[in-house]
Amino acid sequence: MTVPVNTQKPPATRSAGLGPGAQLLRRKPLGQMVGEAGSSEGGTPLVRSFGVLQLTMISVGATLGTGILVILGESVPLAGPAIWISFVVAGIAALLSAVSYAEMAGLVPVAGSSYSYSYATMGEGMAWICGWCLVLEYAVSVAAVAVGAGQYVNETLAAFGQVLPDALSQPPGDGGVVNIPAMVIVLLAMVLLVRGARESAWINTAIVVIKVGILLFFCAVAFTAFNAGNFEPLLPMGAAGVSAAASSVFFSYIGFDAASTAGEEARNPKRDLPRAIMLSMLIVTTIYVLVAVAAIGARPWGWFDGTEAALVQILHEITGQPWIALVFSAGAVLAIASIVLTVLYGQTRILLSMSRDGMVPKVFGRVSRRTGTPVAGTLLVGTAVALAAGLVPLGALADATSIGTLFAFALVNAAVIYLRRSRPDLERNFKVPLYPITPILGAAMCAYLMVNLGADTWITFGVWMLVGAAIYFGYGRRNSKVAALSEQDYREMTTRATSPEPVKADNA
Repeated sequence: MTVPVNTQKPPATRSAGLGPGAQLLRRKPLGQMVGEAGSSEGGTPLVRSFGVLQLTMISVGATLGTGILVILGESVPLAGPAIWISFVVAGIAALLSAVSYAEMAGLVPVAGSSYSYSYATMGEGMAWICGWCLVLEYAVSVAAVAVGAGQYVNETLAAFGQVLPDALSQPPGDGGVVNIPAMVIVLLAMVLLVRGARESAWINTAIVVIKVGILLFFCAVAFTAFNAGNFEPLLPMGAAGVSAAASSVFFSYIGFDAASTAGEEARNPKRDLPRAIMLSMLIVTTIYVLVAVAAIGARPWGWFDGTEAALVQILHEITGQPWIALVFSAGAVLAIASIVLTVLYGQTRILLSMSRDGMVPKVFGRVSRRTGTPVAGTLLVGTAVALAAGLVPLGALADATSIGTLFAFALVNAAVIYLRRSRPDLERNFKVPLYPITPILGAAMCAYLMVNLGADTWITFGVWMLVGAAIYFGYGRRNSKVAALSEQDYREMTTRATSPEPVKADNA
C-alpha cells in the first residue's frame, strides 16, 4: 500500500516551539527583511518613485516648523532667552542619532525604520517595544502639530474681521469643545495620502519651499527690531530650564525618522536615504536656531508666556501691516499641513511593516492595486489621529511624543553598535563617524533628555507600554511570522544573504 506524502508545509504557527524568552530574543534575518521589501498583504508592492530631493523634502517637511510655529510660546518660558541653546542641544542629540539612522537606512532600506532595525539586531521583544513607541511618536506628533493649526487659522481669519470661537478651535481643557481646524488638516492629509505617495511627495515639496520662505521672511523682519538686551540674563531658569525645554522641543526633530520609512519607495535607497537624512538635519537645525534668535531678539522672553501664534504677533507688532500677518499665517497653516502629511505618511508605513511581520492586524498591510498605497491602514490611522487632534490639548501631546521619539532613537544607536560587532562583513554605503563614540553619545543624550521629562509624561509612557505589552501577548506573539519559522528555515534565512542586494527601480 502506498502512503500519500504531504509535501506542503503546515500553516504558519509558532511551530519553532519557542518559549516566551526565546521568542522575544529571536532576530529577523537581514536577508529575509530586504527580500520582503516592497511586498504587502495581497501581493501589491509599494511604488518606487522617490529620489533624493523628495526624500529630503519628506524629512524637512516632517520636521521644520513644529518647534517654531506651534510650541514656541510654551518652550520659551522654560528656558528664557536661552531657548536657542535648547534647540542646539536637541539638535545635537538628534544629529548623533541621525548619523546612526543614516547608516542603518543604507544598510536595511525597508519601510519599518527603527522598528525593523531593532528587529534585525535586538530581537522581537525590543522590536515590538520600538514599534509601539513609533506608533506613539508618529500618531501623537501629527495630532500635536495639527492642534496648533487652530491658532494660525484664527490669525488668518482675523485679517478679514472674523475669528473661530474657542469652542471650535480649542480642545477640551484649553477652553474649547473640539479643534475643528486640526481635525480638518489631518483628514485632508489622509485623503491626499490615499490618492498616491508620488502626488503627496510633490505637493509636500512645494509646501516645504513655501515654509522655508516664510520663516526666512520672518527672520528678515524680526532682525529689524533686534535688541541684544533681550538676551540678558541668558539663563534665567538655569541649565535645568535649558534641558527641560530641549526635552520638550526634541519632537521637532523627528523628520529624518519619517524619511527612513520611505525605504521601499525610494529609487536608490541605499545611496539616497543617508544623503537625505544628513542634508535635512543641516537645513532644519540652521533654520530653527536662526528663527529662535530672531524671535528673542525682537521680543523679551517674558512676552512669550501664554502667547499663541507668537511669530505672527511679532510680525504684526513690528510692521503694523495686517497683510503681512495674513500672508505669514496662511503660510504657517500650509507648513503645519506639510508636517501632518509627511508624519502621517511615516506612521502608515511603520504599521505596514509591522503587519508584514504579523505584529499588528493584516488590514494595515494591504496595499491598493489602484493607488499603490495602504488605503485601509491610512484611513484607520487618519481617523484616529484626527480625533486625538480635535480633543487632546497640545502640551500633553508634545511631551508624550518626545519620550517615544527619544526611546526609539536610543535603540537605533544601539543597533548600529550591535551590527558593527556582529556583522562587520556587511557593505555600508554610509558609516557613522567616530564610531563607537558617536552612537554611545547619541544613546546617552537620548537617555538624558528622557530623564528631564516630567513625571506625568513618564506615567503616560508607562501606561502606553502596558497597553502595548497586552496587545503583543494577546496578538503579536501568537501571529509572529518570524517566530513561526522552524529552526532549520530560520538558520537558512539567517545565512542566505550576507548583505542586502541593491534595489532596482524598474517599477519607478
